Amino acid sequence: MAVPGTAPAPIPAQGPHEGYYEFKPYNIGRWIVWGLFAALLLVAPMLFTSSLSHTMLSQMGIAIIVCLSYNMLLGQGGMLSFGHAVYSGMGAFLAIHTLNLVAGNKLPIPVSLIPIAGGLAGMVFAVAFGWVTTKKAATPFAMITLGVGELVWASALMFPEFFGGEGGISSNRVTGPKPLGITFGPQIQLYYLIAVYTFVCTAAMFAFTRTPLGRMLNAVRDNPERVEFVGYNTQVVRYIAFVVAAFFAGISGGLAALNFEIVTSEVVSGPRSGAYLLFTFLGGATFFFGPIIGAVLMVLAFVLLSELTKAWLLYLGLVFLFMVMYAPGGIASLIMMNLRVAAFGRLRELWVSYLALGVIALIVLLGAAGMIEMVYHLKLNPALGPQLKFLGATLDAHGLNSWFGCAFVMLTGIGLFELTRRHFVHQWGEIQEYIEKELKRREALA
Repeated sequence: MAVPGTAPAPIPAQGPHEGYYEFKPYNIGRWIVWGLFAALLLVAPMLFTSSLSHTMLSQMGIAIIVCLSYNMLLGQGGMLSFGHAVYSGMGAFLAIHTLNLVAGNKLPIPVSLIPIAGGLAGMVFAVAFGWVTTKKAATPFAMITLGVGELVWASALMFPEFFGGEGGISSNRVTGPKPLGITFGPQIQLYYLIAVYTFVCTAAMFAFTRTPLGRMLNAVRDNPERVEFVGYNTQVVRYIAFVVAAFFAGISGGLAALNFEIVTSEVVSGPRSGAYLLFTFLGGATFFFGPIIGAVLMVLAFVLLSELTKAWLLYLGLVFLFMVMYAPGGIASLIMMNLRVAAFGRLRELWVSYLALGVIALIVLLGAAGMIEMVYHLKLNPALGPQLKFLGATLDAHGLNSWFGCAFVMLTGIGLFELTRRHFVHQWGEIQEYIEKELKRREALA
């Protein structure tokens, strides 16, 4: 950080053989990671063979692309966007229109290339909106993206010829040329198309982070004044990253259009943008693989959790609240911190504490969930009577015993959790102190 009153030090020049300028074709670790990722995409539908599983896996692939594209703004560039759904949504609308043109024999392209049309559409709209959006950073940027998002969402109902009104636009993906007899009618065929796009887009976005532009985007996030001092225009850097992120978001929208065969105004809505923000943050915006975790959680929450309880959004909000308070780096940061501890051989000392914290947290959740479910039952299902089934137990929403029992379980769990947490914090602090001493000892020996 520059001392007040002095010019900031220039960013050191990078030589042609330093860091991200060097391509390492024999980086074994990286080849293993990407090979495992490709293998996972390949065998996942073989392990989970039900129709629901294939549908969820397809949605996970789409979500991975859009969350990674959002993280190019949030994690890589420090740009908090409330309107990212505009670009994935516009990609979906252009893709569904393109699909209809193919179905009408007006455009002779294979269905497998339609997501590219969605990506180009997202990029075009980012070119149009991005220059104004990226004029400012931080809070003004967030407010501008929110305004653009609300503008496009309102326009979706004003121009039914393009957006299809409240009913949206539907199509049929089994159309056009059918190379090798692939029709994309069966979900498994579409899944593998989505898997190919997921792998290629993930690799491309990772490659972007290793380029000079990607590194400069990190510098704009961390110290924009210093970037301007060495001669770079921070708005241009943000603008280019904004357009690139919109391209990948548009590809995810095009894949979603093929998957669902219908696109409605909901895909450009504020809640959709909020979901991208929430789950990217939960996964971990500071690590490249964090949004992948967030994307998987997003599909699980939207598809499975929403079927289990009507209060799923409340549970999701509580999880987000506690993550912001206790783990602002997301799930990826928790994984990396524990990998650091494991590298020094101290992780096995924590498994008892982790087990205790997990069990007690589950007890707290059960008590709180019982009261939440009773409140929702009273408000949403009054005609069904006061009794409800919760995890095999019968609760009486009008009975004092049920309320007292749930409250007792929750409060007891909170007390035990606090005691266990204090012990864990002390234990964690000792381990971190040991790691720091060990690092200094190794530096002294080197």
